[in-house]
Amino acid sequence: MSYGANLSDQFWRAADYVDRILKGEKPGDLPVQAPTKYELVINLKTAKALGLTVPQSLLARADEVIE
Repeated sequence: MSYGANLSDQFWRAADYVDRILKGEKPGDLPVQAPTKYELVINLKTAKALGLTVPQSLLARADEVIE
């Protein structure tokens, strides 16, 4: 199970920073931004191998379920 920032969203934010720097802004003047999108991924195959049971309520909330 993993809960973390959405990587594709992070890449878009990085591209925005590069664009702003190439347009002349100083890197030190750019604001620090926290991720805005998080995702929950559950790997059922690994859970089964470890002998864990994942509740249906948690599976329903997951953004991605790996079977």
